[in-house]
Amino acid sequence: MTTVAARRKPRPWVRLAALIVFAVVFLIPIYVLLVTSFKPLTEADPTQAWNLPHTWTFEAWRVAWEKLGPGLWNSVLLAVPGSLLSCVLGSMNGYVLSKWRFPGADVLFTLFLFGMFIPYQGVMIPLVRLLVGLNDLTGLQGVFYGGIPGLVLAHVVYGIPICTLIFRNYYVTIPDELIEASRVDGAGMLRTYWSVVLPVSAPAIAVVIIWQFTSMWNDFLFAVFLTGPTSWPATVALNNIAGAQATPYSQQMAAAILASIPTMLIYLLLGRFFMRGLMAGALKG
Repeated sequence: MTTVAARRKPRPWVRLAALIVFAVVFLIPIYVLLVTSFKPLTEADPTQAWNLPHTWTFEAWRVAWEKLGPGLWNSVLLAVPGSLLSCVLGSMNGYVLSKWRFPGADVLFTLFLFGMFIPYQGVMIPLVRLLVGLNDLTGLQGVFYGGIPGLVLAHVVYGIPICTLIFRNYYVTIPDELIEASRVDGAGMLRTYWSVVLPVSAPAIAVVIIWQFTSMWNDFLFAVFLTGPTSWPATVALNNIAGAQATPYSQQMAAAILASIPTMLIYLLLGRFFMRGLMAGALKG
């Protein structure tokens, strides 16, 4: 039996070859992006997509940065505070729903989950009316509807269900004895959350930040409907990089790489926590 199992086990070189093939297939689009971004406009043509540039130039990167710069900054103003607020609210909701049970907690949690299945298009009109009403109510024209704060608010509220689910599933893995011990020591709800639960929440925090940051950074629909030209994030600015007579492929490729760098950095910094936090609670609770 041992000999038969050993024969059926894939040889190391087979696995290595398969990994190399998958890596090459994955890297092909990145290769096209890079080589095209360094081509002058005369060489940036779909028929020459696989060819290396005859003349290497950074002109496309310079133009892409000029066109995309304000949008990148708007995306930072959107994604950074939005993901942090989502993390705080989701963590508090998950903590209460998992460790401080109250009558109707399961019903409330189910209602939270319903929010995950509401499509963006289904809430667009009432969301616009709500933000316009907030502008009129506060007298801050162009802030909620037409500005970054309103876009942050929309994404934070829309992200509460998934953030609550992630934190709730993670917190059920924390032993209840820790919570009970903190109560015996006289700690209340907030003290227990701050001193016991939050310090061990790094994996769940990483998952929520990656999820929300990526969602907000890549958002296009909400950004088009809820903001004006001065508040458009990088995705809208990237969509607007187009020529009237000819498509500037090199500029579009350079801009696409610039727009993707922040999300790649987030994954590199927090990716090692991602699967651990995402799978927490899968077998419990």
